Amino acid sequence: MFKNALLVLAAVSASSAVLAQTKWDLPSAYPVTNFHTENLNQFIADVDKATGGKLKITSHANASLFKAPEIKRAVQSGQVQAGEIILGNYENENPIYGLDGVPFLATGYPAALRLYKAQRPALEKLLAGSNLRLLYSVPWQPQGVYVNKALASGADLAGLKWRAYSPATARLAELAKAQPVQIQAAELSQALATGVVDSYMSSSSTGYDSKTYEHVKYFYNTKAWLPKNAVLVNKRAFDALDKPTQEAVLKAAAAAEERGWKLSEEKNKWYLEQLAAKGMTVSEPPAALAADFKKMGDLMLVDWLRKAGDDGKAIVDAFRN
Repeated sequence: MFKNALLVLAAVSASSAVLAQTKWDLPSAYPVTNFHTENLNQFIADVDKATGGKLKITSHANASLFKAPEIKRAVQSGQVQAGEIILGNYENENPIYGLDGVPFLATGYPAALRLYKAQRPALEKLLAGSNLRLLYSVPWQPQGVYVNKALASGADLAGLKWRAYSPATARLAELAKAQPVQIQAAELSQALATGVVDSYMSSSSTGYDSKTYEHVKYFYNTKAWLPKNAVLVNKRAFDALDKPTQEAVLKAAAAAEERGWKLSEEKNKWYLEQLAAKGMTVSEPPAALAADFKKMGDLMLVDWLRKAGDDGKAIVDAFRN
């Protein structure tokens, strides 16, 4: 009888443990082999370990659960508890989201980190108003131009079918007199293969992941900007966690952010080498092309400051000072 009582107690304890476990879904838009996803999966593993399995997060990569533009709304509304977005996609909601998409404002990792530190307080305030909390943010590699022909100046971009993934990339296409076509990362390979687009500006990792080298042969390393991904959590879902679990999530997020910035920079060199090894001509932009892009960037900064008002000016001033 004593043995039976022990078995019942064990069953009740196991049942309680199952009931105490919290499960989250976390959609992202990038392949499992992408460095952002690798970093995200390490974050998830760290949370699992730190909470002893109390918080289980399931990732859904490559836009398998929601398409990239849908993820923020899904987290905000509670359809999922967390998600990864690229901030620049939401510039039309608020200019603050699009600051890191202003060309040639911050062109390297140290500058991009300073810009992020200047931007983060305003970003956190903005997200909190939408029932969201920022866990961490990691940049893509510096943006360069993938194109199906050699470029000498900005005039050579006219008429190209330019993949746009954000308001900033669409605006850049308009200034260059190219044709912007909205294509998300998960659709890029097919769009290139079918001729829907023949050029775009993005990171070295995107070119490698999408096998762009199979379709176009030129990459100009313009280092235009370093757009950031952000991992967000539904604020109500986060607040529902007990204090130790919250602390474990925030600690894992801080580690993911630090690790992700280092990983982005380290892998940039490797990605560029791989693009060249696959047959792409990887080069710095000609002087005339760089100068033309800089002029476009100056125009876009003026536009951004006008839209962002005093809050935007304060961020840019803090970054520059």
